[in-house]
Amino acid sequence: MSGRRRTICAIHQPNFFPWLGYFDKLAKADVFLLLDNVQFPKTAGSWINRVQLLSNNGTYWATASVDRKFHGTRLISDSQFSPRELGWREKLHRSIVMQYSKAPHFTEVFPKLEPLVLSDTDNIAEYNINAITGVCTLLELNIGKLRRGSTLDVEGNATTLLIRMCQAVGASAYLCGGGASGYQDDEAFRDAGIELIYQNFKHPVYEQGKSATFHPGLSTIDALMHCGVDGVRKMLDVGEHH
Repeated sequence: MSGRRRTICAIHQPNFFPWLGYFDKLAKADVFLLLDNVQFPKTAGSWINRVQLLSNNGTYWATASVDRKFHGTRLISDSQFSPRELGWREKLHRSIVMQYSKAPHFTEVFPKLEPLVLSDTDNIAEYNINAITGVCTLLELNIGKLRRGSTLDVEGNATTLLIRMCQAVGASAYLCGGGASGYQDDEAFRDAGIELIYQNFKHPVYEQGKSATFHPGLSTIDALMHCGVDGVRKMLDVGEHH
């Protein structure tokens, strides 16, 4: 490469209290685009409204109730929580207290997470982006790199949309997750002059309370409760990346 510094862009849907790999990608990117300008999945489970946490009996799904009673399609940016099931925030709040109150860093972490869990917006993207931003602030990750895809004047599907989003923010490289090769056209990125960088995230193993078996892929809430803010920052090498 020439002396010009590359600008690395990562793109991901605004997930629900995401796992460590999500924040690792965010730490390694110069620009992190929150993909709220694609369709919300109308059926089946989605990382946009659920994530796994840990109980004494193993993992369980923490889920936000979503309004799926609409005709046609709806973008993530326009999607709403279900007006018929309003108690999921309180249920999630109680669940975190019940399962993690004895975790070593509960008193440090929970007061910071509590307002994120109880945020009263009915818009799913706004709720999730508020939570992601809050966790970034806690971990001292630069929130200035966060941008919503819906604020960009771009259209397209699949790889075409990703390339146009990278181009819209002046990115010279695209940081993709390890499982991306199945649905993205690598050649199209190269043809567009955008370097592909694979994340290759290796999940750190840490003590999970009384659990004899380590459970990877849980919400970052779990790592924060067991390892604390400084512990998670070390796992993600926060401060080591631009």
